[in-house]
Amino acid sequence: EVQLVESGGGLVQAGGSLRLSCAASGFTFDDYAIGWFRQAPGKEREGVSCISSSDGSTYWTDSVKGRFTISSDNAKNTVYLQMDSLKPEDTAIYYCVTPCGPVDYWGPGTQVTVSS
Repeated sequence: EVQLVESGGGLVQAGGSLRLSCAASGFTFDDYAIGWFRQAPGKEREGVSCISSSDGSTYWTDSVKGRFTISSDNAKNTVYLQMDSLKPEDTAIYYCVTPCGPVDYWGPGTQVTVSS
């Protein structure tokens, strides 16, 4: 059974940082891309970032380029999203997903709230 479990969300002031983690299990980690979507209040879910565990290639949505960093630890089957220079518009529920598009599996999500 595929499981994706996010952690690391919370409340932070604008300009601050958070690191999200996604612990994955139930599939061969190296075989699939894994990444993050988010859903802000009243908005549709959007893809944020994605990484290929096999070759390390990455994808970013324009609004987070230069501020967010995605990485993976294949030994721990874990993907990280380092979020710096956070803005109030980054407030959302962040979901770990695999693969990145189309998505087959979603984690339960972790709330990120950025205060102004």
